[in-house]
Amino acid sequence: MLTNPVYAALTGPHSTIAEVRGNARRYPTAIAPFLGLPGNPTDQDWADAAVLLGPGTSAALMRPDLPIPDAFKLDRQFDLVQFVAPPTLAAVDDEAVVLGLDDVPEMLALVALTDPGPFRSRTIELGTYLGIRRDGELIAMAGTRFALPTHTEISAVCTHPLYQGQGLASRLIRVVAAHITSTGRTPFLHTGGTNTTAIRLYKSLGFTLSNEMMVTIVEPV
Repeated sequence: MLTNPVYAALTGPHSTIAEVRGNARRYPTAIAPFLGLPGNPTDQDWADAAVLLGPGTSAALMRPDLPIPDAFKLDRQFDLVQFVAPPTLAAVDDEAVVLGLDDVPEMLALVALTDPGPFRSRTIELGTYLGIRRDGELIAMAGTRFALPTHTEISAVCTHPLYQGQGLASRLIRVVAAHITSTGRTPFLHTGGTNTTAIRLYKSLGFTLSNEMMVTIVEPV
């Protein structure tokens, strides 16, 4: 399940928002750019994925590397590492506030400034997002994205460059983890395989490496 989190989410807790053709699943493009396929996709699964995406539309697979059929072109690919949280991570923080639809423009602006990964106009629909404000300005945020039957992903962890180094990301990760554990699930997260700063932070919080994977961006030919 953790080696194929997009498919696990789109066939599990996020099945109600999945766009589906055969065994292929995807999030609506305004929510997230991810495509989900079974663990060992067949030719028919790939054919369904091509129809589901449509010509000229790319999508990201998040899983261990797999051969890409000739019906798709590989746009780009990069290493990804996955970590699972320790049971002692959760904490409360009075400064963290729940973010809502009215906050999305500020969230999108913060993401554009910091590039924590895909966050789109409707990504907030995937879970609970928390933020920290200073003088009314959103300066840090984190939230939940992929919901699996037993795990929920911490995502969109970012801090405004002017406020980095103050431990805001760590604080928000702990609060989001508390929300996840209250639902009976285990927090986990992903980061780029070369993002040494993030990897160092997660290890310092007690996260343990669970999988090494790839993000593979494909497009039907």
